[in-house]
Amino acid sequence: MYTPSALPPYSELHCLTNYTFLRGASHPEEMVARAAELGYGAIAITDECSVAGVVRAHVEAKKQNLPLLIGSSFTLRVADEPAVSLVVLAQTRRGYGNLCELITLGRRQAPKGEYRLSPTDIDNPGDPSLAHLRGLPECVVLLVPEYGAPFERLLAQAEWAVATFPGRCWMSLTLLHRSQDTRHKAAVLAAARHAGMRVVATGQVEMHLRSRKPLHDTLMAIRLKKSVQECGYERAPNAEHHLRARLRLANLYPRETLEETLEVASQCPFNLDELKYEYPDEICPEGLTPKTYLRQETYIGAHRRFPKGIPHSVQEQIEHELDLIADLKYEPYFLTVYDIVKFARSRQILCQGRGSAANSAVCYCLGITEVDPARGNNLFERFISKERNEPPDIDVDFEHQRREEVIQYIYKKYGQDRAALTAVVITYRVKSTIRDTGKALGIDPMIVDAVAKSYHYWDGRSNLAARMAECGLDPDSATAKQWVSLAERLMGFPRHMSQHPGGFVISRGPLCRLVPIENAAMADRSVVQWDKDDIDAVGLLKIDILALGMLSVIRRALEGVSEIRGELFEMQSIPAEDSKTYDMICAADTIGTFQIESRAQMSMLPR
Repeated sequence: MYTPSALPPYSELHCLTNYTFLRGASHPEEMVARAAELGYGAIAITDECSVAGVVRAHVEAKKQNLPLLIGSSFTLRVADEPAVSLVVLAQTRRGYGNLCELITLGRRQAPKGEYRLSPTDIDNPGDPSLAHLRGLPECVVLLVPEYGAPFERLLAQAEWAVATFPGRCWMSLTLLHRSQDTRHKAAVLAAARHAGMRVVATGQVEMHLRSRKPLHDTLMAIRLKKSVQECGYERAPNAEHHLRARLRLANLYPRETLEETLEVASQCPFNLDELKYEYPDEICPEGLTPKTYLRQETYIGAHRRFPKGIPHSVQEQIEHELDLIADLKYEPYFLTVYDIVKFARSRQILCQGRGSAANSAVCYCLGITEVDPARGNNLFERFISKERNEPPDIDVDFEHQRREEVIQYIYKKYGQDRAALTAVVITYRVKSTIRDTGKALGIDPMIVDAVAKSYHYWDGRSNLAARMAECGLDPDSATAKQWVSLAERLMGFPRHMSQHPGGFVISRGPLCRLVPIENAAMADRSVVQWDKDDIDAVGLLKIDILALGMLSVIRRALEGVSEIRGELFEMQSIPAEDSKTYDMICAADTIGTFQIESRAQMSMLPR
């Protein structure tokens, strides 16, 4: 019997979070925090054909001072042959790029939300441009044997793995108190010995605590579109898919397989902090640096904006901003936005920067915004600040009927391998949670529908039981209590990945080696696997290409005024001081005026 001081060290190498949608029953942060609490040496986040959850895990791992391994799991299929399951862990920055590119390959070969890979994609890629993925250099690979598979199949897969990933592959052994554990362990150890592979212990973790088992079953029922009762043997037979105490592991696994987990972890030191964003080269003409080109274009624009001479205060503001931009090395970002806006204006597509970017004299001179720095007390530090150390975020609105032209310009200029939209992780909200958990529990659909419809966003979680009572369900019954408990736990879980309305990430080299790319639901669109918050946390910069219907209205209005006056009338032609318009606003005469149409806004104006 082990004592706490004699426990063998352990690192978990196979861990699915709730970013393996409707399968993992815990958030990435919960997994990392629990692993640290249990005294693990490290933890790997290995969601299926995805790294969508690793940024959140990375942020938590830094707080916990726990090494985090970046990886993913895959099931490789060929026609009627038995599937091969792998866990791939990045050893280096190049290995991480190979992992991301493999995920991208699998996702781009299948419809949205799915992936398709075969052993050939790894051991002998048919596409010469993917030759560098052969054998997944600088990645550690764990072969995950099928539970209860015959020795001959395990041996064939082990020999394939040894030949494909020489010196970088292990056979994983997972023991979860199932009926054939003894036989499975013997077959795995024997196949590994014959193939010359080392064996490493893994937990195939899908929840951080065993108490998440009811939620785990519910997620499976939602995924299979059945009730929990109808899932039967498809459910996990017990709650062992959780992060287990090292004492329990020590009394279950051979000690050498536990110690081997630290050897694997030591070979995978890659950290997301190593990612360095590189801007595209096309933004700057040959012979000019981004710094000199930004200064040149800013002053060309300034002279165009102020044909009678640049006011002294504006020139001081421009110099202050250019110095700060140079200190933070953000020139390429401004030039990337400038290039997109310049294209839009060349096609007479009305556009306008919004938000804190309006405080920038540089943005005004480049034509990104129409806010004249000579007329306002601009505070550039609201936009960019050394102290906050946050990347700039310029949102640009385009005419909603012509934004697609801008998007396709970006794809054409940089290619779909270097430009993609950021993702939006769709999470469970109250009504969708009530419906899905109610269906999974087999509750009458009419009751589920009634409870969901009676619930209001201002009710809060605590009023769910009261809404059930209003719909004829006893809130003290076991079913109602279980429904409330499951709904509360599922709230906020990621449901699926969607695309951001217009947040673009553009890179110098293949973007898929920085973050995996997958197909969007819309044709000719692609999406990275990280959302806005993830991209900010890792330090990547995005550009928001947004659509605004009011700009289309303004475009027609400007064209109408130009036709009536017989001369060109543009946005900057609108008088700065228009007392008649302000008198109408003060009188709440604002029907048809952008953002001043609601009754609440109109009633506030006279006051």
